[in-house]
Amino acid sequence: AGIPMATLNDNLAKAERYLARFRDGVVANQIGGEAVPAADGATFEVISPVDLKTIATVARGGAADIDRAARAARAAFPEWAAMPGKERKKLLHKVADAIVARAEEIAFVECMDTGQAYRFMSKAALRGAENFRFYADRAPEARDGQALTTEGQFNYTTRVPLGPVGVITPWNTPFMLSTWKIAPALAAGCTVVHKPAELSPLTARLLVEIAEEAGLPKGVWNTVNGFGEDAGRALTEHPAIRAIAFVGESATGSAIMAQAAPTLKRVHFELGGKNPVIVFKDADLDRAAEAAVFMIYSLNGERCTSSSRLLVEADIHDAFTAKVAEKARAIKIGHPLDPDTVIGPLIHPDHQKKVMSYLELAREEGATVAVGGGAAEGPGGGCYVAPTLFTGARPDMRIAQEEIFGPVLTAIPFADEAEALEIANGVAYGLAGYVWTNDVSRAFRVSNALDAGMIWVNSENVRHLPSPFGGMKASGIGRDGGDYSFDFYMETKNIAFATAEHRIPKLGG
Repeated sequence: AGIPMATLNDNLAKAERYLARFRDGVVANQIGGEAVPAADGATFEVISPVDLKTIATVARGGAADIDRAARAARAAFPEWAAMPGKERKKLLHKVADAIVARAEEIAFVECMDTGQAYRFMSKAALRGAENFRFYADRAPEARDGQALTTEGQFNYTTRVPLGPVGVITPWNTPFMLSTWKIAPALAAGCTVVHKPAELSPLTARLLVEIAEEAGLPKGVWNTVNGFGEDAGRALTEHPAIRAIAFVGESATGSAIMAQAAPTLKRVHFELGGKNPVIVFKDADLDRAAEAAVFMIYSLNGERCTSSSRLLVEADIHDAFTAKVAEKARAIKIGHPLDPDTVIGPLIHPDHQKKVMSYLELAREEGATVAVGGGAAEGPGGGCYVAPTLFTGARPDMRIAQEEIFGPVLTAIPFADEAEALEIANGVAYGLAGYVWTNDVSRAFRVSNALDAGMIWVNSENVRHLPSPFGGMKASGIGRDGGDYSFDFYMETKNIAFATAEHRIPKLGG
């Protein structure tokens, strides 16, 4: 449902009102229930990708701040872990209620901080609230296990929360993805130190405030802003932090794994993707085209599960890509708070420059620009890139191999099922895949053979919260969703009772 749309001018006025609080002073860290500056007083500026103007000055945390937050999380852990699951359930539902009450504020701040269109961000807070409700309802059963019997012995398993955990979230849809990680950690009984992405940290400030105002005990959730090289590294190396949940680039995940190794931390990574959408000629081509367009051009193409490679059966390649091109040309680029906007500005000038470099590279590699292919004009003069479609691409081109993370789609023809799979699997990544065919047997064959952690058949990315979310190869380690999240945030214990006397070997005497 989301939030009712209004005119751009109305939305701008509301956004200015919501952002005013961030322009008055420094956005603080939240440690042990207190809003605090960085220990050394350091700050950094956050710009809006709409007009590249500063919208906030934020405390820049470092090792000292992470240490203080980790100590607060460790001190709060025993009481939080011991709280009955039904009590945690009530608290997390209160957090969800409070998120819904401030959904409009969250949406407007997120739009101006990230450049994401309001038509998508209007639902972000509500999705975040649903994440909290989903895991709130599971908190009472989080410790449940199995009964495992054998001759002369009764085993039972139980789960216990891991301890203080670190959560490092990305800049693309920061509010929703923060709730996706933090809600199960809290439901499991863990305490949290959260380091938001430095490019879009503002809704993380709202989120921790909302949680504590809803009654979350002090120190259970701590937020430290900063950069990966100082705050992030200090978090991954801190001995009190038992696990790191990270969403972001594959190279950063590799660095985090190395940093976490000396303290034997558990790691959970949701990393990059170069996801194929495979379209066979027997598919519902109109629906397939709509889905392909949605999955690459919504959210500015800045999403890990975007279908950035369009693999089309050769017989229909030209006609199908023409259909996609027609839709792409009709997409509205504009201010993220304009209710008609689909594509807003990319997150930052540096990211815009990266995406633009791939557009130039595509020309050098010999791909055909069917739509877009360059920067776009947009209100405020920010980081706008036109929705782009390349055709005539080869699987070995860098635009067909590397994650661009923008509104850029690369189309590649294939001759048959075997070649489709060869192309689809011929990248370093394995996060998601999309298959369009009306042949049920083929759908099963192709899905089973795809190197991807998640596959949608005749569908775009439609999430079912109990199902596992995560990737293979360079796309990550571990799974989110349902009980899979508890597997990460909790330790499983086995307790064995003898139910009959058994022979005990006698040694000595």
